[in-house]
Amino acid sequence: MKKKMIKILAVILLLIGTNFLTYNAAIYGYGNASSTKYARIKFLEDYVKKNFLYPVTDEDFEIGELKGVIAGLNDPYSEYMTKEEYDKLMETTSGKFYGIGVVITKGEDNLITVISPIKGSPADKAGVKAQDKIIKVEGVEYTAEKMNDAIAVMKGKKGTKVNITVYTPSTSETRDLSMERDEVKMETIISKKINNIGYIAITQFDETTYPDFKEALNKLEREDVKGLVIDLRGNPGGVVDAAANIADELLPEGMIVYAKDKNEKTVFEFKSDSNQTELPITVLINKGSASASEILAGALHDHKRATIIGTTSFGKGIVQSAARFPKGDGIKLTTSQYFTPNGVCIHKIGIKPDIEIEIEKDAKGIGVEYLDTDTQLKKAIEVLNESINKESQH
Repeated sequence: MKKKMIKILAVILLLIGTNFLTYNAAIYGYGNASSTKYARIKFLEDYVKKNFLYPVTDEDFEIGELKGVIAGLNDPYSEYMTKEEYDKLMETTSGKFYGIGVVITKGEDNLITVISPIKGSPADKAGVKAQDKIIKVEGVEYTAEKMNDAIAVMKGKKGTKVNITVYTPSTSETRDLSMERDEVKMETIISKKINNIGYIAITQFDETTYPDFKEALNKLEREDVKGLVIDLRGNPGGVVDAAANIADELLPEGMIVYAKDKNEKTVFEFKSDSNQTELPITVLINKGSASASEILAGALHDHKRATIIGTTSFGKGIVQSAARFPKGDGIKLTTSQYFTPNGVCIHKIGIKPDIEIEIEKDAKGIGVEYLDTDTQLKKAIEVLNESINKESQH
């Protein structure tokens, strides 16, 4: 596979507060206009120190001002992070942390919106669903601007309880949920054999996902499955490299994905080689399938390598690059947008399935354990069996 080996995070994660940026104008050699700007910031700091009800430190100002630079971009996916916040970001790509296990983002309604609960997590077991709104944590209301604060409260020691209030827009129902914090370990690959069909669910993409996927695929092929279902429902994304490497296992030689910056310069691309599995494939997506999962689904779709089944995906077609600074703090910044092999950017659009089918309202859940009521998975298996039968008649 041809690619630039860079760490690219395509995860929908945390959001940020607002404030202003300050640096020493003399040190950086700014001119008069900039000097005026920094004088205004100094004036504001002095005013706050004199009149603010509560104590405030220079460190409070510095962090707030640095965060404010990025907040001014009005991009929910970009963020300045303190050392502690950057460490937490790295937890999500390394595969283990303690909390309730939800992937969240800023909703257009300024509410904390669930992209998906992590499968098997406390939140998943408590009944939190994609598109739910977390409106309170421990009785305190949080809007999207305070998402980092809400996350800090939801995380904690294993076995301790946390209470959240969620609102479900589709039913206008508000629920108070109590759950115990637990180790949220990203078992990102779930593999099963369903009669003659292989099934691999990818819950998100982290550093372990590709080798685990390859191992699962090889095992299913040794068991002589005749078709493969890849379940990306509720997958919020993750490390782009992992999604591209998986696509390489499934595609003929050609483009997987490429990204361009604001100057139309190609900043990275991934291409597949000619080695691929020959199994027919169906891919399951829904509104919780975002980012790197859309890269995989989009590549398989454009190469006509798979039938896409389910509902339209989330629609995140931009890429964030993470950089750590010398003092341990860092930044996650939107630096490019990606394109499927056919040159399509799916940002705010999503991937439309070839076969659109909803989950029944009375379904108990999704996945192989709920096969009796999972209409999308049943359709994916049906499509594969039709393809297998046609092939056997030739």
